[in-house]
Amino acid sequence: MSDPAALAALALSAFTSATLLPGTSEAALVGVLALDQAGLWAAIGVATVANVAGSTVNWGVGRFLERFRSNPRFPVSPARWEKTEASYRRWGVLSLLLSWTPIVGDPLTVVAGAMRTPLLVFLPLVTLAKGLRYVAVGGIAAGLF
Repeated sequence: MSDPAALAALALSAFTSATLLPGTSEAALVGVLALDQAGLWAAIGVATVANVAGSTVNWGVGRFLERFRSNPRFPVSPARWEKTEASYRRWGVLSLLLSWTPIVGDPLTVVAGAMRTPLLVFLPLVTLAKGLRYVAVGGIAAGLF
């Protein structure tokens, strides 16, 4: 039987891990599984949904902030913006399959929003990437791999 409090804590960790805030969702997933507080697939499902939700917030932030890039206080220089935009256009939306990676993944989801990637394209790619990461981590923790 799943512990709702443990799953809520896992969801919070997964959500914040997907934003630009620090988080340790993989450790939380392993902890929930090691303490037998939830079944493997329930924990993977909660972590995936919450992490994708956090990435969707990043996508929304990117869509919102992009309109202010001409402001002198915008956090990214015009040269860096152009370089980032060129890279995203070069690699395309399939680069969202790297959204699970540390350091690169979270900013990539912000850039996807700023580049006006449609949400219906964004969600399946990010869900696949993040879901497979949690399947791998959870499977290793549960001794399946």
